[in-house]
Amino acid sequence: MLSNSLYALRKRLAIPQTSIQLSILGLLGGIAAALLIVVFRLAIEFIQETFSAGGPFDSILDYLLPTLPIFAAILIAIFADITGYKHYRLGIPFVLHRIKAHYGNMPFWNTANQFVGGILALASGFSVGREGPSVHIGASGASYFGRWLRLPHNAVRTLTACGIAAGISASFNTPLAAVIFVMEVVLREYKIHIFIPVMLASSAGSIITQAVFGQHIEFAQLSVFTLPGSHYPWLILLGIILGVSAYIFNTNLMRIIRTFRYVNMFPRLLLAGVLTAIVGYFVPEALGDGTSAINQAMISPTNLELLVILLISKLFLTLVAIGLGIPGGIIGPVFGLGVLIGLIVANLVMLIDPSIHFMGTYAVLGMSGLMAASLHAPLAALVAVVELTNNPAAITPAIIVIASAYITSSQGLKNRSIFLQQLDFQGLMYQTPPATTVLEKIGVLAEMDTNLKLINYVTEQDVRFHLNDKHESQWLIVAMKHDLGVDYSLAEFDTSYSRNNDKVKYTPLLTMDTRSTLAHVWELIKDQRDGATLITSTSGEKIVGIVTWEQLRTILMNRNALL
Repeated sequence: MLSNSLYALRKRLAIPQTSIQLSILGLLGGIAAALLIVVFRLAIEFIQETFSAGGPFDSILDYLLPTLPIFAAILIAIFADITGYKHYRLGIPFVLHRIKAHYGNMPFWNTANQFVGGILALASGFSVGREGPSVHIGASGASYFGRWLRLPHNAVRTLTACGIAAGISASFNTPLAAVIFVMEVVLREYKIHIFIPVMLASSAGSIITQAVFGQHIEFAQLSVFTLPGSHYPWLILLGIILGVSAYIFNTNLMRIIRTFRYVNMFPRLLLAGVLTAIVGYFVPEALGDGTSAINQAMISPTNLELLVILLISKLFLTLVAIGLGIPGGIIGPVFGLGVLIGLIVANLVMLIDPSIHFMGTYAVLGMSGLMAASLHAPLAALVAVVELTNNPAAITPAIIVIASAYITSSQGLKNRSIFLQQLDFQGLMYQTPPATTVLEKIGVLAEMDTNLKLINYVTEQDVRFHLNDKHESQWLIVAMKHDLGVDYSLAEFDTSYSRNNDKVKYTPLLTMDTRSTLAHVWELIKDQRDGATLITSTSGEKIVGIVTWEQLRTILMNRNALL
């Protein structure tokens, strides 16, 4: 009974339509992802409290704190060595690749490296964000849930997207921005049957993080006020500056990555730890995910010298940490850099219009503009700043800044998303042909023909007998046993000859299990533009259906618009 129910569930999920089954599974996958993020955040807080004033290392704190990035870098390298350096592909770019090329199936040891390395990096003060680990860990949690149920790959891909949304939402308490980020940056498409489960998973992440960490607004200290129309020309200027800054940031980050590509991981990570420790000793506010820099900047928003020092230090530490391979995200530091740039521009504007209460507004706009231009995620940036500040007054000016920054960066300076640049550098695929994009959303269970007749090959005359005896719409599959196993062929009369000759045509058939999608079938038979593929049970022991080239052609020609 249970196996029949699971089969019915898998068959329903193979269809790319909104369903209560997929919605419930998306919610459960989101809960699994959110719980992992809660454990991740609690582990970071535990380590930070251990090394804080009043902790067990209080007596040697002044000597220990500056060296934490070095010790963390060594531990990250040791763990990566134990698990295998080949599993040290982490973060959002890697998740983008797995979503596009592997239906979101996440390798375990990559996730382990991200989990442990992310905790060490964030707890020790490296200038990285927690959204990178959150995306990776959240994707893995939901992906493992789908694989445990042996769901079709197209459904696992949707569950992985749910895990990403739940991970971001649980990390920042931004459920709407998490949904937009998944659609705009990760999936890079908007499909209604994916929207609902992703929304439910994101809400689960927000509810769980609020239950554990309280109703905390990440950047509530950034006071946003409605700007008068006289400031709008300055907003365009701010956007242009942010677009140029995004280009400088992305270009230099990729330059560092390319420069150190042939350096072994251990010296790279150790160098990142040493440089972070040195700069952090003199400018401790530049350490961390960007929150400390933002807090310090908002305490003294008119101290231009402090803002410039923080900006240079934060930029250097971020480029060093991410460029040399520290496992963390990029969005947190980008927020910090954007706030600093916004405040510097606000100080220049103040020379003309001394309205100090607008400083927080410019800080928020800087944050949104730099994120949009660096990541090529304008809508996610807009929604994120509204949720992170809990203030909708920034929407209209943010649109102006984001549009100016994005156009300046992408069109004026030909700056591409930093994630896509990283993927190109690593040689990881993130684009699929149009036919594959359509077919990968449909599981073979949704389209396979189950009207089969399976026989073992005895003689040619026996095959002809079964061809004459079968129903007109039935497929005859011939199993040919040999020493190495069994080969399957599709048997039919060769229409190029007279029917009276009874000449039999055998088309060899490859097999794949019921978790596969039509894109898998397409890859097998697209070259000959003919034939079919046999579908087996997940164990491979039972033939359950067949998918033909004609079915694929019909979907691509007649139903593409419906998908």
